[in-house]
Amino acid sequence: MQTINKKEAELIMTTIPMLKMNDGHTIPQLGFGVFQITDHAEAVTAIESALFNGYRLIDTAEAYNNQKAVGEALKNSKIPRDDVFLTTKLWVSNYRYEEAKKAIDHDLKEIGTDYIDLFLLHQAYGDIAGAWRAMEEAQKEGKIKSLGVSNFWPDQLKNLELMSNVKPAINQIEINPWYQRDSEVKWYQRNDILLEAWAPFAEGKGEIFSNPLIAEIGQKHHKSVGQIVLRWLIQRGIIVIPKSVHSERQKENLAIFDFELTAADMELIGSLDKNASQFFDHHDPDTIEQIFGASLKKLRN
Repeated sequence: MQTINKKEAELIMTTIPMLKMNDGHTIPQLGFGVFQITDHAEAVTAIESALFNGYRLIDTAEAYNNQKAVGEALKNSKIPRDDVFLTTKLWVSNYRYEEAKKAIDHDLKEIGTDYIDLFLLHQAYGDIAGAWRAMEEAQKEGKIKSLGVSNFWPDQLKNLELMSNVKPAINQIEINPWYQRDSEVKWYQRNDILLEAWAPFAEGKGEIFSNPLIAEIGQKHHKSVGQIVLRWLIQRGIIVIPKSVHSERQKENLAIFDFELTAADMELIGSLDKNASQFFDHHDPDTIEQIFGASLKKLRN
C-alpha cells in the first residue's frame, strides 16, 4: 500500500477547511466515503490508507455493511478517536423510537466507539419523528454529537425541523455536475444547514471523467477531471466525501487546495447541469415502494 508520510498527512489535514455546523460543532469539508466497499478486508485496507493519507472524516452507514471495518481501521491506525470525525446513518427498517434507540447502541458497539460525531436519517420515509426523538435523546446522553439527515427535500427537512427540538445540521444529498441543485443549495445555505454531496462524480455516469469541458478546465489548472469536480463543490461551500480504494486516487482527491477555479470556470461547469438525478427519483412513489417498502413493512410486524 503506497501512502504518504506522516508529515505530509499532517500538512494535508491543516489545508482541509473546517465548516461550522448550526450546533457549534465543526466538520472537515473533505472526507472519505465507504459506500459499496462491502468486502471487509478491502474496506479495512482502504480506510486505513485514507486515514494515513490525511483524511479525518469517514462516512459510513448501517446499510453499507462496513461499520465494523471502519472501527477496525480506526483502531489499527492508532489515530486518537477525537481526531477523526465519524458519520453513520440509520436505515429505514429502524425508523421507530425503540428500534432507533437499539440501532444507535448497536452502531456504537459495531464501530467500537463511545460516540458518533454525526448521525443521519438515511432516507425521508417511515416514522421519522420517532427515530429523530431517539436521536435527540442519544445526543443528550453524549452518544451522538450532531444530528442530520440524508436524501431529504427542503420541505421534508422543514417539516422535521418544525416538529422537533433539534434542527438538522446537515443534509447529505446527490450533487454533481449533472445534478447541481443550485436553488436547493442556496436555500440550505440561507437556512444555516450544511450540504454534503454523495456521488460527486455521478459514479462515472455520462462519461463524466472524459467530459471535454471539464477536461479543458483541468488542463488549464494542471488538474484531473475529478479534482476539478471536487474543487467546484468545495467552492460552492459543499462538503464532499469521494470514495476510492486506491491510495494514489485518495491522494489525488486530497490535492485540491492549491488552486482555485475562476468565476468563468464555475459558470462553464454550471452550464453542464441536466437538472435530473443520475440514480432515481426520490419523489416517485413506485420507486419508493420498490427500494424502501420491504424495510418499512418489517416495522408493522
